[in-house]
Amino acid sequence: MPIKIPDTLPARTTLEHENIFVMTEHRAMHQNIRPLKLIILNLMPTKIVTETQLLRKLANTPLQIQVELLQTASYTPQHIDQNHLSTFYRTFAQVKHSSYDGMIITGAPVENLDFSDVDYWDELCEIMEWTKTHVHATLHICWGAQAGLFYHYGIEKYTLPKKMFGVFSHKVVRTRSPWFRGFDDTFYVPHSRYTAIREADILAQPKLQLLATSDEAGVFALKSSDNRRFFILGHPEYDPETLALEYERDVSSGKNIELPAHYFPNNDPSKPPCVNWRSSGQLLYSNWLNYYVYQSTPFDLREIKPIS
Repeated sequence: MPIKIPDTLPARTTLEHENIFVMTEHRAMHQNIRPLKLIILNLMPTKIVTETQLLRKLANTPLQIQVELLQTASYTPQHIDQNHLSTFYRTFAQVKHSSYDGMIITGAPVENLDFSDVDYWDELCEIMEWTKTHVHATLHICWGAQAGLFYHYGIEKYTLPKKMFGVFSHKVVRTRSPWFRGFDDTFYVPHSRYTAIREADILAQPKLQLLATSDEAGVFALKSSDNRRFFILGHPEYDPETLALEYERDVSSGKNIELPAHYFPNNDPSKPPCVNWRSSGQLLYSNWLNYYVYQSTPFDLREIKPIS
């Protein structure tokens, strides 16, 4: 959260130059405050695990947030507790006349399919189109980011020679971006995917800004230049054991899978991983909520500006 200081305090210029968020008395006096409305489109088959991971990050801020959970109507994953879905989730038909300060679109284990072959692709496209007029800021995660980049900007995903699997070091390439305020020079993020986005395709799109990359894992974070769409290609919300559980699942199913990189101590899967991504992951979600949702969304959601 910002600090409120007098408009003419000399420290204001110094702090702003250091990329510290300060709020002048004038701005503070004219702020209207209400709970943020956030909706999560959960495309993962592990609904409860994913919603818990995301809610943990969203809850660990001073902001009051009203969260709704959204599922696809055109496809329901197998082995999901239908009572959980009917109790806690809504469909697009139930929310399409509402507006939201923020939205999160999760990943999904469908990245090896062409977008058009995904069972709920048409419905997802309808939802992404709806965000242009009904959501102030949308965060896309992993495959959700690839889907958003393809739908909004025509950027293709490509298949990797092998699964990008592990915890990788990253660097911020736009150091003055509010999204990465407070980040160390090097930070770590878990990845688990078979596809990627080419950096050159991002740099060739003038409406996008590349923010963070990894020498090993490639593109990690980018956003639209109008600060309305955000994309991350990894999973900073992952629990300590998530990659271990994925590894055990793949081994049990007979897949030829390597150990997740930079994860198990001495590459020994019998040892618990040392978490080095928790604090930066929290900061990423907190910064997105604060700078791009809370600080810029209109008080009256009917005044959300359409994205051209």
